[in-house]
Amino acid sequence: MRSLLVLLVCSEVVLSLTLSSANVDPYSSGYGEESVACLKNTGELRPNGSDYNFSELKIPVHAGTHVDAPGHMYDHYYDAGFDVDSLDLGVLNAEVLKSLNIPRGVRRVIFRTLNTDRSLMWKKEFDTSFVGFMKDGAQWLVDNTDIKLVGIDYLSVAAFDDGIPSHLVFLESREIILVEGLKLDGVKPGIYSVHCLPLRLVGAEGSPIRCILIE
Repeated sequence: MRSLLVLLVCSEVVLSLTLSSANVDPYSSGYGEESVACLKNTGELRPNGSDYNFSELKIPVHAGTHVDAPGHMYDHYYDAGFDVDSLDLGVLNAEVLKSLNIPRGVRRVIFRTLNTDRSLMWKKEFDTSFVGFMKDGAQWLVDNTDIKLVGIDYLSVAAFDDGIPSHLVFLESREIILVEGLKLDGVKPGIYSVHCLPLRLVGAEGSPIRCILIE
């Protein structure tokens, strides 16, 4: 893990605060223009004389605040059906404690890093200098804690230079759920209830997710 990482740890995860991105801009997933989110307005879709509006939303499943399923990195997990619909919602919803240590028994943790101080989640272009886990830091967390949910304040839990290896470490056991792209402005250490609900996308390896913290 990079030395700049500041931990905010959750005992079971993590005022009422909405942690999810309100909008998704063209580069917010980090994959370029091919992953642009698109909302067709009702004026384009409503036929003349129609009695109702009908909007259409097209969005990459890893854009903005989102959750990763094991099938995101492992083909055999994807083929076996370990998709978003297989995730344990009990892990994504609970009371949480945040501190600077990760004792045994802690099952959910949210990391508030310099990404928040630098307002990276508010920038339009993807920033490769974000704080995230290197492979050895991810492995330490897996080997030395009981954590089942890892949340972070940018679009990837893994550092840019170690993106694939770190994801592989976290997702290999299928026991850890990754929540990425959280907006943690104004979040302080304390005891909270967390509520994170992904879309029920059968066959998808990721999903946009709405997360709120309640003090």
